[in-house]
Amino acid sequence: MFTAFLIKYAEIGIKGKNRHLFEEALAQQIKYALKRCEGEFKVTRTQGRIYVDALSEFDYEETVAELKTVFGISGICPVVYAEDEGFEKLAKRVVSYMDEVYPDKNITFKVQARRARKNYPMNSMEINSELGGAILDAFPEIKVDVHNPDVLLNVEIREKIYIYSIEIPGPGGMPVGSNGKAMLLLSGGIDSPVAGYMVAKRGVKIDAVYFHAPPYTSDRAKQKVVDLARLVSRYTGPIYLHVINFTDIQLYIYEKCPHDELTIIMRRYMMKIAEKIAKDTECLGLITGESIGQVASQTIQSLAVTNEVCTLPVFRPLIGFDKMEIVDISEKINTYETSILPYEDCCTIFVAKHPVTKPNLNVIKRHEKNLEEKIDELVQTALDTDEVIVVNWEK
Repeated sequence: MFTAFLIKYAEIGIKGKNRHLFEEALAQQIKYALKRCEGEFKVTRTQGRIYVDALSEFDYEETVAELKTVFGISGICPVVYAEDEGFEKLAKRVVSYMDEVYPDKNITFKVQARRARKNYPMNSMEINSELGGAILDAFPEIKVDVHNPDVLLNVEIREKIYIYSIEIPGPGGMPVGSNGKAMLLLSGGIDSPVAGYMVAKRGVKIDAVYFHAPPYTSDRAKQKVVDLARLVSRYTGPIYLHVINFTDIQLYIYEKCPHDELTIIMRRYMMKIAEKIAKDTECLGLITGESIGQVASQTIQSLAVTNEVCTLPVFRPLIGFDKMEIVDISEKINTYETSILPYEDCCTIFVAKHPVTKPNLNVIKRHEKNLEEKIDELVQTALDTDEVIVVNWEK
């Protein structure tokens, strides 16, 4: 019965004079998501509302599922239209709606009318009362509850009349692209895809970099990361995934530096390379999946030493999360099962048996001097051989 949706948003509504820019960004993201659905749709912005109208046959469940991936949407309301042909026809349409949507009439309800078009001959209170009476006359078993109803029946009087009572939760946040772009350090683990999702939810466009170490990491490990980027791209839009061959850099660090410092020094060079790519691609920050104390390279001392090589801000949205909280989000966004596939990434291959947990920056810098002969050349070679994969969501 539904051929349209009212799209609700939350934060965008408080954006003042810039609100139209965020509304337009949201409308564009909705159009992008709907391209993945069967059918043809029209997206319309009007008076603080966004409507999606189906112009052809469409799959309701599929359409709702895709709309639920659009950051900025707080609620998805399936609506039916009523033409302004007099109040009696509107009352019949509302009664028909209640009968079709709620076959079990053992419910309570409340009518909530909103009269945006002030030339309508009845005010909101009169509409509430008369429509409520029509429903009670048609279905005596239904009860009114103005404080905590099972069904809140919304009737909006605009250029058309919109009737809806269902609100499907959206993901919230801000539309992707409304807050700049950042570079995600994407591994094959659980954390980094979640970190990318969370920063994208704040309106940030995401690109990603993956550090590959053949032959120590397999092509299956690389494909796993591509698959994770694809799953995240359902929410973020297309991701430019930069695959960096990190093998020679890792082997050189392994040869020249103390083994208990391998992870932290490798991490510093990953951050340097990621920042170089980020700056070249007009990203305004880096994103990592780090959480305080989760592993040796994520103690607060290690994070401070890692940060020292960066001039761009480093966003760590998971910094205060425990592992189960991160796993819960990964399951919600469908990345968990891919993340736990048993293909090693370059970090786990070269990890020390007893890594330093409280690195001293001066000591780390002193040991990095052992790399001076070749490290700049190796880093440049890694950047010159950057493989860029454009990743799009496909079912």
